Amino acid sequence: MTRSLFTITSGAVLLSIAIAPLHAKDSLGVFGDWGAFRDAQTPRCYAIAKAAPSRLQRDHEPFASVGTWPTRKVRGQVHFRLSRNLAKDRPIRLRISDKQFVLKGDRSNAWAQSADSDAKIVAAIRAAGSMTISAVDARGRRFSNTYDLGGAATAMDAATVGCADIG
Repeated sequence: MTRSLFTITSGAVLLSIAIAPLHAKDSLGVFGDWGAFRDAQTPRCYAIAKAAPSRLQRDHEPFASVGTWPTRKVRGQVHFRLSRNLAKDRPIRLRISDKQFVLKGDRSNAWAQSADSDAKIVAAIRAAGSMTISAVDARGRRFSNTYDLGGAATAMDAATVGCADIG
C-alpha cells in the first residue's frame, strides 16, 4: 500500500491530537501509525495507535496501547479500546500473524489475561505487520479492529526509555 507524504504527515499529526488524552502529556515521537507519550503526573509512558478506519458503525474511537507504570513496576501492559460495546460473556480474540490470544474485557475495553500474556502479545507485536482484535458487540454483531504495526516496536521502546528515569 502506497501512501502520499501528505497522508502520512497529516495522519501522524491527527494521531497525536486525536488519541492523546487531554491532560498534560509529553510527546516522545510518532513512529509510523504509532505515537509514544509520557505522562509525568501519573507517572506513566505508553505507545498508542488508532485502529484502521472503517465505514462500519462505531460506538467509540478504537485504539491499542502498551503502557509502562514505573512506580507500580508494571511494564508492557496491553490495553485496547474497542470500537463497540461488548456483549457479556463472549470471547475477545486478538490475532497477530499466526498467534491468537484470548483477552479479558469490560464494556469497551480489553486487556491481556495476565502479565505473562502481556509479554507474549508485546513480543508478537514486535515481530508482526498487523494485528486484529475481534469480538461480539452488545447487539450480538461480530466486529473487528485492525492495526498496522509499522513503528509499534520503536514507539514501545521510546515509551520505555521515556520512563527510565522514573521509579
